[in-house]
Amino acid sequence: MSKNKLFYWSFVVSIAGFLFGFDTAVISGADQPIQELWHLSDFSHGFFIMSMALWGTVFGAMFGGIPCERIGRKNTLILIGVLYIVSALGSGLAWDPLSFSFFRFIGGVGVGASSVAAPTYISEIAPAHRRGRLVALYQFNIVFGILLAYISNYLLEGLGGDAWRWMLGVVTLPSIIYTALVFTVPESPRWLILKKKDDVKAKKILEELNPGSDTQLELEEIRQSSLVPEKGKLFTGRYNKSIMLAFLIAFFNQWSGINFIIYYSPRIFESAGFGSSTALLSSAGIGIINLIFTMVGMYLIDRAGRKKLMLIGSLGYIFSLVMISIVFYQQNFDGIQVPIYLFLFIASHAIGQGAVIWVYISEIFPNHIRASGQSLGTTTHWIFAALITLMMPYLLSKFNGGPIFAFFAGMMVLQLLFVLFLMPETKGISLEDLQKKLAREK
Repeated sequence: MSKNKLFYWSFVVSIAGFLFGFDTAVISGADQPIQELWHLSDFSHGFFIMSMALWGTVFGAMFGGIPCERIGRKNTLILIGVLYIVSALGSGLAWDPLSFSFFRFIGGVGVGASSVAAPTYISEIAPAHRRGRLVALYQFNIVFGILLAYISNYLLEGLGGDAWRWMLGVVTLPSIIYTALVFTVPESPRWLILKKKDDVKAKKILEELNPGSDTQLELEEIRQSSLVPEKGKLFTGRYNKSIMLAFLIAFFNQWSGINFIIYYSPRIFESAGFGSSTALLSSAGIGIINLIFTMVGMYLIDRAGRKKLMLIGSLGYIFSLVMISIVFYQQNFDGIQVPIYLFLFIASHAIGQGAVIWVYISEIFPNHIRASGQSLGTTTHWIFAALITLMMPYLLSKFNGGPIFAFFAGMMVLQLLFVLFLMPETKGISLEDLQKKLAREK
């Protein structure tokens, strides 16, 4: 029964990732129709339409740790659901670029906050030996949302000039369902112990999660983990290693080019000689590959470990990005080379960074500053995601894919060096033991 509850609670919370993924990818189908409808320049389109949600995610990630700490993980997740509902309805009904930007920003705030709250919650209720797979449910739902967004865009394309409104508005229903389901999960026991000092309620939840275990001992270990110097402060020097790891894994995640490919995949396929409908369908192929290899990553993350998956992913990134760059430099678009190499890139991402990032950031900070640390890592992730998305319409108008993909390949060589020489393994270690391992003792 405890395993069923653990999975159910983790899965419900991870649905925030589905809405995150759908929101992230659905704009790819509305990209060019909106630019043509409102006659926007490349810069205005990149800023007001394509990247505005990502600036919202920066805001949500930057400040998402505050409600997590003050009102709890559960209440924050409910608030996120409300933001998703408002954004989906508003984006579908938007009457001009400014109103569209506003509602996309609201959705972005929900996405950014969810990337703090959901992995934090799941990591805090999961045992060490299952933590990787359960937190990775969030990533699974992200890629499932991306896949359904691509399929939805393809199916709705034939509705005419207003098809983009249906593409964006259809996510209202799952947003309502998610918000209702979050009311059925309990609060994080670690938050109850450390922030509310409610040992009675926390102990009851721990007993539901681990019947028959010594929950009093576990409760005491959680309480003791907060008895550290400079309690509650992230930037004291004590946690510099965790800060460095969170920053670098988030930095490299975006400089792989993953958001560029997800947001602009129809344009990439069209520039490689595919028609618009074929480009949308090929984008759905990206979603399918992403989902399959995310499941492979989920299976391996608690077996092979985080570091090994990152090594595999880094090597796959480098090969696929170099090959795509060569194809664009040579303008050799005969056959299906571009889709094949893009699919390999997506598989490399899904089994590496995609499976690892949210798990890893949620593990490497101690209990009393976990939400703040998660916020730091996700803010880094979303700042670079927003910058890349903002710049790409302009860069695509000036360059073909050759130099762009070559640049991303170079960044992934640097990621490989980070994984080899700086990234410690966290597989199978309790959150409290990781705290001792990574914190600099004074």
